[in-house]
Amino acid sequence: MNSETGHAAAVPAAVPRAADRVAASLKRRYAAERRFRACGLAAVCFAVFCLGVLLFTVFRTAIPAFTQTMIELEVTLYPQEIDPAGTRTADAISTADYQKLIRDALDDLFPDISDRRQRRELMALLSPGATYTLRDTVMADPGLIGRRITVRVPFADDVDQFAKGRFDAAADAASRPLSDKQIEWFQRLEQRGLVHHDFNTTLFTAGDSRSPELAGIWGALVGTFWTMLVTMAISFPLAIGAAVYLEEFAPKNRWTALIEVNINNLAAVPSIVFGLLGLAVFLNVFGLPRSAPLVGGLVLALMTLPIIIIASRAALKAVPPSIREAALGVGASKVQTVFHHVVPLAMPGMLTGAILGMAHALGETAPLLMIGMVAFIVDIPGSPLSAATVMPVQIYLWSDSPERAFVERSAAAIVILLGFLVVMNLVAVVLRRRFERKW
Repeated sequence: MNSETGHAAAVPAAVPRAADRVAASLKRRYAAERRFRACGLAAVCFAVFCLGVLLFTVFRTAIPAFTQTMIELEVTLYPQEIDPAGTRTADAISTADYQKLIRDALDDLFPDISDRRQRRELMALLSPGATYTLRDTVMADPGLIGRRITVRVPFADDVDQFAKGRFDAAADAASRPLSDKQIEWFQRLEQRGLVHHDFNTTLFTAGDSRSPELAGIWGALVGTFWTMLVTMAISFPLAIGAAVYLEEFAPKNRWTALIEVNINNLAAVPSIVFGLLGLAVFLNVFGLPRSAPLVGGLVLALMTLPIIIIASRAALKAVPPSIREAALGVGASKVQTVFHHVVPLAMPGMLTGAILGMAHALGETAPLLMIGMVAFIVDIPGSPLSAATVMPVQIYLWSDSPERAFVERSAAAIVILLGFLVVMNLVAVVLRRRFERKW
């Protein structure tokens, strides 16, 4: 009787101990979950912080590149200097000595300077593009010949950097690119209200140049457009066709398995290998033009094909089997089922893969360096066969230049490249919404 009573009393005592162990384990699990969430939130915050620091640094460096320091000059367009014969032909006007007209206008502002060496120093304040600016103004309106006009021309890059506070006038003369006299002359021009800080339209309308104040990204932007157009026109149809065949029609055997393995492996091949392939095949074997968007587009198309194929196959797999069964059940053929029902439903995912591949290609530099798109290109490419460069290569070239002004233009080109990428993603979102179908 006593043993039964003791056993009965021991059972209730064991229940609280088990409940305590469960409660303690729950506390440990909740604490572990809170720590995991805190670690995840900290990782996200750290990533956002790093991205913010990166974007802030790039934008802060790029902002000065969007303005340009200009000087306002009163230039007399003497007919005997520009067109002595009075023919007013484009050849006669374009070959006139505009540098002398600019020099005379600048000398009028400083009549106290007569020494030849100082006059050269004074002329060095202006950019070589000052003569081109005046020439373009006269060629646009030949009726200005014989009149005195006001024109704004750019300062040299060193003066532009001084105006933007990149170096101090009180610094040692050996450590700054401007002499004491040049700084004094520039400050005199500022006091007379002849110095202006205008929006840098040259950055968006000109090609590359050895002078930073004359360099622009329009040539690289057009080259990027042609290269991406060739890449998209080749890679997207081929990738969609390969993905549809492998996923919907190809028999499951060792050959298709080998092809799938090779596609997955090609997605991990270093990009410079594709550049070597383009150099060996497209340039040396087929003899295509070097440094042309056509060759760059072909190389980038080969590089993006595996990415788009893998994403497209995943989109096709995501279409429910009931769609295929319903189409076949009402008498549709296999081809009709795939192209009338499965592919339209998978198209948003395919477009996502295409945009991922194009974004990857947009930032590539190594394969394009191998096929010569690192060349110094001044002219704007007019077709995929013209010599051109692309935005990533242009950024690489400018960042490697010793002039401080090219650093600002490199950051500005990065901002424009990011904007180009944002536009591509917006187009992808619009296309996804247009082709998206719900089931």
